[in-house]
Amino acid sequence: QVQLVESGGGLVQAGGSLRLSCAVSGGTFSSYVMGWFRQAPGKERELVAAIRQRRSTPYYADSVKGRFSISGDNAKNTVYLQMNSLKPEDTATYYCAADPNWFVLKSPGQYDYWGQGTQVTVSS
Repeated sequence: QVQLVESGGGLVQAGGSLRLSCAVSGGTFSSYVMGWFRQAPGKERELVAAIRQRRSTPYYADSVKGRFSISGDNAKNTVYLQMNSLKPEDTATYYCAADPNWFVLKSPGQYDYWGQGTQVTVSS
């Protein structure tokens, strides 16, 4: 059973940076599509970035292109989301998700495994 544990959220001023981590256990992240989703109050959960290592280039939502970067560390079996130039509209709970699929998946319903989420708050 794959387990995902996110960390790294917090409160940051607009323009600042945060790095979220998703520690993977029960499986090797390189065998899964790894996605970072976010959900703000009253809004649907949306895909921010996703990666399928050695299979495709990373996917980024238009709203975060050029500011966010997804990467993985095989030795630590951890996936990261580096978030730069943060904006108040980036405020949300961020979730890590995984699925044993060959291709990047964009819908939350397509992912089998989820972390508990980590809150990111960007003040103006």
